[in-house]
Amino acid sequence: MKEISKSVEDIESEAKKILEEAKASASEILSKAREEAKEILSSQIPMNEVEAECQEIVRKANIEAAKKDKGAAHKASEIRANADKKIDKTVKYIVDIIIGRD
Repeated sequence: MKEISKSVEDIESEAKKILEEAKASASEILSKAREEAKEILSSQIPMNEVEAECQEIVRKANIEAAKKDKGAAHKASEIRANADKKIDKTVKYIVDIIIGRD
């Protein structure tokens, strides 16, 4: 039973790691977008063009970050679903052994 618990903990840990990586990636994307926006703002381009370009960069960064976050959440969900299936199989196997079915 400890093995099942350990497997579930490992799976949950992996799912958490995936989500953290996605959040870090999203933060990195937004940080790069902010840096690009600062570079654009410091250049000699008319302000209307700068603001439009800045907004476009931030919009694209937000879309990319949302995709990565959604993908990581989906992968974590799949890992949890597979864990539940493995637990069910393991529990059935243990019950079969206990009641004498092989």
